[in-house]
Amino acid sequence: MEEYFRETEHAASEDELELLLSLDPGKDPLARTLYERRLRRLVVSLLHASGLRRAELASLDVRSLDTSRNILKVKGKGDKMRDVPLVPALITELERYQKAAEAYFGGAPAAGDPLLRTPSGRRLYPVYIDRAVKQELGGVPDITGRRSPHVLRHTIATELLNGGSDLNAIKEMLGHSSLAATQVYTHNSVERLKAEYEKAHPRARDPEGK
Repeated sequence: MEEYFRETEHAASEDELELLLSLDPGKDPLARTLYERRLRRLVVSLLHASGLRRAELASLDVRSLDTSRNILKVKGKGDKMRDVPLVPALITELERYQKAAEAYFGGAPAAGDPLLRTPSGRRLYPVYIDRAVKQELGGVPDITGRRSPHVLRHTIATELLNGGSDLNAIKEMLGHSSLAATQVYTHNSVERLKAEYEKAHPRARDPEGK
């Protein structure tokens, strides 16, 4: 994922935002292109940095964003609410997207409006989110296998676990109902560690130490 953010830094440039602010969305097709690029980047950033489920991302409203506390108020499975912290880089992405959205749609949205909107003004829907993720991550060499919202959720959970985060804290962030669901990531991390051990340890392949 680090490779993605390095390679797509141009998508977050102030120059593109300034250009979008200067265009007439109703007349210039470039405005739509710039807005969609900003939206796709934020979709990937939110899914990865916050570990949101696809449906949770789509359900976010403007009022879900609490800028005074730098958190997202997320409605998860069973309508259970949880607070997800926002890292500084993600806050910057959100602010840039909001400026782009105001320029593109011609004004600030109401508190009950969708936080993320398609170019036609609709709330994001599953196919749009899937397509945005695939398009953004399609050319990133260090991401193998499927490119999907769930993979991004899995990625941040594994990164946090490998970084030493408490399993219960990861459980709360992801909105799991039980610790057993979160422990799946422990298994994945152990399997990866075993693979690295077998590949690198001088005695791993020779139980007699020869």
